[in-house]
Amino acid sequence: MSFAISIAQQNFVVGDIQGNAQKIIDAARSAHAAGARMLLTPELALTAYAAEDLYLRPAFLDACSSALAEIAKASADWPELALVVGHPEHIPGEPGGRCHNAASVVRAGQIEQTYAKQRLPNYEVFDEQRYFIAGHGNCVFEVDGVRVGLLICEDAWFPEPARAAADAGAQLIVCINASPFHLGKSAEREEAMRARVRETGLPLVYSHLVGGQDEVVFEGASFALNADGSVAMRAPAFEELLAQVDVAVNGDAAIRLSGALAPVLSWEGEMWAALVTGVRDYVGKNGFPGVLLGLSGGIDSALVLAIAVDALGAEKVRTVMMPSPYTADISWIDAREMAARLNVQYEEISIAPQFEAFKAALAHDFAGLAEDTTEENLQARIRGTLLMALSNKFGSMVLTTGNKSEMATGYCTLYGDMAGGFAVIKDVVKTRVFALARWRNLNDPFDGGANPIPERIITRPPSAELRPDQTDQDSLPAYEILDAIVERYMERDEPIASIVHAGFSQADVDRVTRLIKINEYKRRQAPVGVRVTRRSFGKDWRYPITNKFRA
Repeated sequence: MSFAISIAQQNFVVGDIQGNAQKIIDAARSAHAAGARMLLTPELALTAYAAEDLYLRPAFLDACSSALAEIAKASADWPELALVVGHPEHIPGEPGGRCHNAASVVRAGQIEQTYAKQRLPNYEVFDEQRYFIAGHGNCVFEVDGVRVGLLICEDAWFPEPARAAADAGAQLIVCINASPFHLGKSAEREEAMRARVRETGLPLVYSHLVGGQDEVVFEGASFALNADGSVAMRAPAFEELLAQVDVAVNGDAAIRLSGALAPVLSWEGEMWAALVTGVRDYVGKNGFPGVLLGLSGGIDSALVLAIAVDALGAEKVRTVMMPSPYTADISWIDAREMAARLNVQYEEISIAPQFEAFKAALAHDFAGLAEDTTEENLQARIRGTLLMALSNKFGSMVLTTGNKSEMATGYCTLYGDMAGGFAVIKDVVKTRVFALARWRNLNDPFDGGANPIPERIITRPPSAELRPDQTDQDSLPAYEILDAIVERYMERDEPIASIVHAGFSQADVDRVTRLIKINEYKRRQAPVGVRVTRRSFGKDWRYPITNKFRA
C-alpha cells in the first residue's frame, strides 16, 4: 500500500488572511489532483509567521476563524484529502487576548481535530509566550490506514511531544514549522529531527515556510526522514513549490518514505538566497515600485546593488553616484562600470555645492576649529537627504549599504548612510561581504548578470572617502580581527576575558566591545534588514542604550 503527502512550501503574507486561505485552498486542489492523500501547510500558514501583536486583536482572530471555516467548507470537494492547516485559535475568556498556536486537521468539509502547540519558544527572534498559551494532549489521525501524529515546530525539538504521539499510536510523525533562517539552521533542524526519529523509531515529515517577513526569512528546505534517520526527501531551499513525499507501507506495517533530494547549498549560496529573498519580499509585500541606492564605487554598495538586481530585476533598481571633493577617480569609473554591467539606471549628482553651502552656513560657529568627523558626517547626511528626496518624489525605497561590522562599531552616520528603508547587509560582516562578492562573480543563481562586480572594487582597500587618503583601517582594527571579536562578543555572548584568552589583544577587544556598547543608540534608529546569522542587531539584540555594564 502507498500514498503521497504534499507539502505546501509556500510564501504567505502576514495579515493577508483571505489571500493566504485562498492559497491553501489552491494548494489543496493541486495536491488532490496529483493524487495526494495529505497536505501539510507550514506553521501559522493562515496568518503567516509572525503576526506579532495582531494576535492580540479579537477582530484578527475572528477573521482567522472565518477563513478556517471557508477552508473546511472547500475541503468537501476533496473528501479523501486530509488537510493540516496552521492557524491561531481563539481561547474564549483568556485574559490578555492570548490564543493557541494551533493546527487543524480538515477533511471532507469538517474540522476533525485541532492541536495546540505545547512548547513555546521565547529566545532569539521568538516571542511566542507573549501571544500564545501552551497546549496539552496529542493529535493522532488516520490517513489510508496509517496513524499520523501531529507536532508544531518547537514541539519537535524536545523528546516528550514526539514520544507522547508515538505512545498514542502514531506510526508517522508530521511536523509543521516556521523557523527563521540563519546560517547552518537547516542542518541543525535536520539533526534535531533525526534525534526524534531515533527516539521514537518513527519516520518524520517536516513542512517548512519559505519567504521573507520584515527582518527574518524562511528558507523552506522541507524534508522527510526515514525511521533509520536517513533523508528520504529534501525540497529546494528558498523556492515555493508543492513538494511530494511518497509513503510506502509494507505488509508488516513498516513505513518507508521517498522523494526528490535537492542539493544542499554552500554557505555563500544560502546567504545570497536569503538576502535576495529578504529584499524581494520586503519590497514586494509592502508595495514599493522599486529601489534606489547610493553607488559609491565601494564593495558594500556594489554587493547591495547585485543583490537588488537579483531580487527585483534591473528595471526596478536605480543608482546614484554622489561624488564629493574626496571621491577618487577610480570610484567614478568602477561605479559606472558596475551599473553598465547590470544595466541599471545610473546618474551622478555632485555634493560639492551643498557641502560648501553647509560649511559656509556654519562658518561663524566653527571659526577657529579644525575640520573633523563633523565635516565627514555632513557629506554623508547630504547624500542621505538627496536619496530620500528622490525616494519621496518617485516612490522607490532607499536601500542602505552598511554592513554588520559598521553597525557594530558605529562606523556609520545617523541620517546619512543610515537613512533609508531597508538595510540589506546589516547582518553581514565585512569579511563575508568580500567572500560573497567573489562568490557572486563566479555564480549567477538568479540570472541577474554574470560577473557583476568589477575586480578592483573587491581588491582595493575599503574607504568612506570623506577625507583625503582615508581607509577604513585608519579607524578600525583589521576586519579579520574586528569580525571575529564581534562574532564572539555579540553573537555568542563570550566574556571579554574569554576573547582575550583566545588570543586577541586586550586593546583590540576593549576597543571593539566599547564601540559596540556606545553605539546602541545608532542601531535603534537603523532600518530593519535581513537576519542571516544566529544573532542580528534586531529582534534578538535588546540592549539598553543607557548602560554602564562593561564586562
